[in-house]
Order: sequence, then C-alpha cells, then structure tokens
Amino acid sequence: MGAEEGSNPPPPPPQAAPVARPQPITPAEFLSWKQRKDAEEAARKAEAAQKREADIASGAVQMNGRELFKHEPWVFDNSIY
Repeated sequence: MGAEEGSNPPPPPPQAAPVARPQPITPAEFLSWKQRKDAEEAARKAEAAQKREADIASGAVQMNGRELFKHEPWVFDNSIY
C-alpha cells in the first residue's frame, strides 16, 4: 500500500530555459523587418491573384460573384456611359 522502499520520487517537470538575447531589437531593425515582411506578403498575394486570373481565363476555376461583378461581362460598349 504505499510507495515501495527504494523507488525514486518522480522527476520535477522540465522548465523552459530563458532565451538569451544579447541586445534588444532597435526600432530601425523592426521597421526594416516589417517592411520586408509586408513586401513579401504583397508579392505572395499578387502572385496568387495572377494565378487565379490565369486559372479563370483557362476555365479551370469559376469566378465568384465579386469577380463576376468587377469583370462586368454585361457591358459591351463603354460609349453608353
């Protein structure tokens, strides 16, 4: 009924080691990183949009309602407006 003699107590739970950073990030470094990250994200979105347009043009994917509205296939002559 109890703990056996000779058994060891359970080991303590592991603790996360603190991350040592030699010096904090400066505002200029942060802004540089943020601009680079935003530029990469914009390039990724532009590439995805271009791929979607190509897929729609080839007929592989259908347009959604917003794309159809922006495309305006019902307007054949712009001189009416």
